[in-house]
Amino acid sequence: MSDWLQHESMIRLGCFCSVLLVMMLWEWRQPRRVLSLPRAQRWPANLGIIVVDNLIVRLLFPILAVGMAELVQARGWGLLQLLAVPTPLAILIALLLLDLIVYVQHVAFHRLPLLWRLHRMHHSDTDFDVSTALRFHPLEIMLSLLIKLAAVLLLGAPPLAVLLFELILNASAMFNHGNVRLPERLDRGLRWIVVTPDMHRVHHSVHREETDSNFGFSLSCWDRLFGSYRAQPRDGHEGMRIGLEYFRDARAGRLDRLLLQPFLDPDLRRTEEPS
Repeated sequence: MSDWLQHESMIRLGCFCSVLLVMMLWEWRQPRRVLSLPRAQRWPANLGIIVVDNLIVRLLFPILAVGMAELVQARGWGLLQLLAVPTPLAILIALLLLDLIVYVQHVAFHRLPLLWRLHRMHHSDTDFDVSTALRFHPLEIMLSLLIKLAAVLLLGAPPLAVLLFELILNASAMFNHGNVRLPERLDRGLRWIVVTPDMHRVHHSVHREETDSNFGFSLSCWDRLFGSYRAQPRDGHEGMRIGLEYFRDARAGRLDRLLLQPFLDPDLRRTEEPS
């Protein structure tokens, strides 16, 4: 095992805390929107979810994505290994394909009703800030991890590529969920490559056609390529409503209610809900 891989957990934790702190300070100094609820009311549940997610993953999964990549490399499994793709090129290909898989997975979680029940907890946040990036139901996290493990196995992704991908994905999610203001010209330029906060905020609109757009997490090219890109919200960034037309009660944001949310309202049929 490479020396840096032995410290994978510390590398991931250090990057996570650093980006989270930077985004929190940025939101404090240059907020894009006025929050409808105080952080003290939303953040305990949003931060609590990531603690629950990590505890469940550590308890139930004997191997995570980087560990799977190490196993794959040692056994010579996966397409990139079978084709003997040079390591630098294999890392680049793996980064692109893993990001594409996340895009496709995200679309599926919106299109398939059962998967939407898991994912809608992320969208039920009535505000949009860096803490929203952490708000995913444990069942969605576990399913996402299984998909990631399968992708790493089939691709034969190098361990370094998988670690880089996870660091980039986590940092990108916190960045593009940030309640931060970018100069308009900088935003226009950046979103040709990466997903910016203004681009992703559209995805958290209450309007169904906007919720079903801008699925990318890191790279913006997939939305443009597959026709799911929407430049701006129809109500403007200052006036748009965030969240869903249901689960708007403040009590729905409590940690216990968030964990139960996929099992609530089994016959729910709303026009604003993605199908």
